[in-house]
Amino acid sequence: MNIKELSSLKVLENNFGTSTGLTWFASGPKIDSFSPTNGEYIGSVFSTTKEEYEEVIAKAKETQLFWRDIPAPKRGEIIRLLGERLRKEKESLGKLVSYEMGKSYQEGLGEVQEMIDICDFAVGLSRQLYGNTIHSERPGHRMYDQYHPLGVVGIITAFNFPVAVWAWNAALALVCGDVIIWKPSEKTPLCAIACQNIISEILKENNLPEGISSVVTGDAEVGKWIAEDERISLVSATGSTRMGKQVAETVARRLGKSLLELGGNNAIVVTPSADLKMTIIGAVFGAVGTAGQRCTSTRRLIVHENVYDKVKESLVEAYKQIKIGDPLDSNNHMGPLIDRVAVSMYLDALEKVKQQGGNILVEGKVLEGKGYESGCYVTPVIAEVENHYEIVQHETFAPILYLIKYTGEVQNAIDLQNSVKQGLSSAIMTTNLREAELFLSQNGSDCGIANVNIGTSGAEIGGAFGGEKETGGGRESGSDAWKAYMRRQTNTINYTANLPLAQGIKFDL
Repeated sequence: MNIKELSSLKVLENNFGTSTGLTWFASGPKIDSFSPTNGEYIGSVFSTTKEEYEEVIAKAKETQLFWRDIPAPKRGEIIRLLGERLRKEKESLGKLVSYEMGKSYQEGLGEVQEMIDICDFAVGLSRQLYGNTIHSERPGHRMYDQYHPLGVVGIITAFNFPVAVWAWNAALALVCGDVIIWKPSEKTPLCAIACQNIISEILKENNLPEGISSVVTGDAEVGKWIAEDERISLVSATGSTRMGKQVAETVARRLGKSLLELGGNNAIVVTPSADLKMTIIGAVFGAVGTAGQRCTSTRRLIVHENVYDKVKESLVEAYKQIKIGDPLDSNNHMGPLIDRVAVSMYLDALEKVKQQGGNILVEGKVLEGKGYESGCYVTPVIAEVENHYEIVQHETFAPILYLIKYTGEVQNAIDLQNSVKQGLSSAIMTTNLREAELFLSQNGSDCGIANVNIGTSGAEIGGAFGGEKETGGGRESGSDAWKAYMRRQTNTINYTANLPLAQGIKFDL
């Protein structure tokens, strides 16, 4: 496969640049994209220069004044058209995601489906950007709150979900009356170009101006421009905790708003009453899916001593069945890591596991030979460890599953789960109602996502997505996450001929 096979997305040439919506331009250093599936060169994107970035932001600011005055349901109509276009392009865009990022084709299709789902959600939302009516303590007064567009939203996304996370932000921000500037990962730039081509076509067909949706390409320096820019009202950043801390500090210094979706160190608690067949399926998909490169990937399996040996035996047997290879081949369960830097981090983590006393149950290695020429294919690992090991306390973006034994009550397992700095996704496998409810209570999981009898990986767009602690505290996608993209305003209307003051204060002249 090569990029020309993706012609339905109009990604035909090897020179791509910055888009302000309809016009492409850029003259900075070239970013080459290589597929981790076979190591082949796909195409190149020119980076955005500072001068070109200034043009993009100026156009976005100008266009936002126009876009915010379009009624929200009319903005929703544009997102409806985006969802329809994505349905038509699902197969080819899913294939591009799989080829450039390395996840399985089924997961690539699933990622595009997430884009379609959030468009559907946003269309309905466009008629429900509601506030609240509040009873006033003063007679003849009415109070209410309402929401207005923020302005320009900067979106910084990671390589592992190269299109879906943009859509989560873009669909909501655009419906809310904001315009967007997207800085995609330099590891998956062509996925961003493809998405921008799709939305640009829709904007052009509906006679809408440039600047509603823009892409700026480049390395971390471009992300820094966005974080520092006072003209950008909200910076939504997805990536590592290290990156998120830098963005948060920079944005906070200018008293801006940030929405952060950062690292995860997700655990499944397995109690004595768990359905072990469900447990194994959930744990294996959570640990191996996307080659362990999801923020919600299962990193730790915390298993009660009564079922520990049985779970261990079943896991090892299941791992023997994992097929690794070209992610576009639907017979394979796992594709490659994103690049050789990720492979080095994987190998380094395995060394640390051994140095800190872990027992490797399923050995890890880099695969070589026919079909593995990219050097990015590795085998999934299972390691018996103690939760306090330094390596276990950190997120490794690779298919490494830590097996941890707990004894006694389920609260002991919950405490182990909560004892890491990250707080994104969590799950418990149990058929005991009391254990399930405890896990979901204030004394249970401290994560933003807590599941019962499903794994840590795979969230629906209807619920708010995000986590606590070093995961950043942000919420994207469903529920009332849309409020992050708007500014709140409280209004009081006096419809009497008098001016009573609040709290009964008298001020007579």
